[in-house]
Amino acid sequence: MKIIVLNCGSSSIKYQLFDMPSSDVIAKGLVDKIGLKGSAIKHKRTGHDAVVLEGEILNHQQGIEYLLGIITSDKYGSIDSISDIQAVGHRVVHGAEEFSGSVLITDKVVEALEKASDLAPLHNPPNLEGIYAMQQLLPDVSQVGVFDTAFHQTMPEHSYLYAIPYILYEKYKIRRYGFHGTSHKYVSARACEILGVDIKEQKIITCHLGNGSSVAAIENGRSIDTSMGMTPTEGLIMGTRTGDLDPGALLYMANKEDTSINYTSTLINKFSGLLGISGVSSDMRDLEIAAENGNKRAALALNMFAYRVKKYIGSYAAALGGVDIIVFTGGIGERDPETRKKVLAGMEFMGVEIDLTNADIKGEELVLSSENSKVKVIVVPTDEELMIARDTFEIIS
Repeated sequence: MKIIVLNCGSSSIKYQLFDMPSSDVIAKGLVDKIGLKGSAIKHKRTGHDAVVLEGEILNHQQGIEYLLGIITSDKYGSIDSISDIQAVGHRVVHGAEEFSGSVLITDKVVEALEKASDLAPLHNPPNLEGIYAMQQLLPDVSQVGVFDTAFHQTMPEHSYLYAIPYILYEKYKIRRYGFHGTSHKYVSARACEILGVDIKEQKIITCHLGNGSSVAAIENGRSIDTSMGMTPTEGLIMGTRTGDLDPGALLYMANKEDTSINYTSTLINKFSGLLGISGVSSDMRDLEIAAENGNKRAALALNMFAYRVKKYIGSYAAALGGVDIIVFTGGIGERDPETRKKVLAGMEFMGVEIDLTNADIKGEELVLSSENSKVKVIVVPTDEELMIARDTFEIIS
């Protein structure tokens, strides 16, 4: 079965074409800068060099039309016709309380996603654009929605509720939802496969560290807590997001600066985090170079980031009543050994013992802990698209 997976952002579309159930990737790429100058499609067929095809791409439907044309073309194609595509899997960021798992997309599902757009105004609308486009372009092909929030719907009430008047939760569903669920689900399961243990008997802490970062506490394969909240702003320090912030401090800043809600939202989402602390960059690689050259604020940002991850690991170990496995994933988690070392330093009291001989390897599945370590520490590159393809195949089948 040929399944195409779409991850639609505000100005981009990531795509992968799978042959299921073998999970073979036939082609993948990125439609970039939609509606902006310099728009292009970066496309790669398995076994061939990547190509960049430039051209004006005004909206998501046009971008999807172009990518379908590329994957069926004589020069760059991997299939003969779009009729070879038997299903479409969509990454959808916010499923609110409606969805605790992946679902076949129907008119009722679309209506629910439109309502949930209030909870994720930057993410759900472009996700929906991809669904609308495929309804037009492939009207007879089944589509499946896979939600970032779904994996965390197993959290208990005492974990997901905020200490606000309960009526506000009942009226507006203000609560912790959590994100990166597809990634946390994939890497926790894959870590158990690598280590040869049953996920239903494990206490796992997964650390998805990138420009957006989150930690999850997973007990017997079910999420019981996670660091992101109602929005992706809560939790860890991120590239440009504050992470955890005293709401009183937020009100104080807004009052002193006499700012609007929109400006304050931009401040905490776009100009804070690693960028705000360092004044240099939101990219960990830039900060490490700056810190090596003596930039104290860059070094401070790195230390704050690692400390916040360490603190969440400690708190989730307490919530779980111990921990068997710690997993690192995401761009930083997979490819930044220095950050991993800072996070793990001093965790010997928890039973963490690191094998330093392979601690500097990047971007590979890698067991970081020694044979004698009571807690296993492992790096697992995430593969959200594969999880989406698997869920889509299972539902369609």
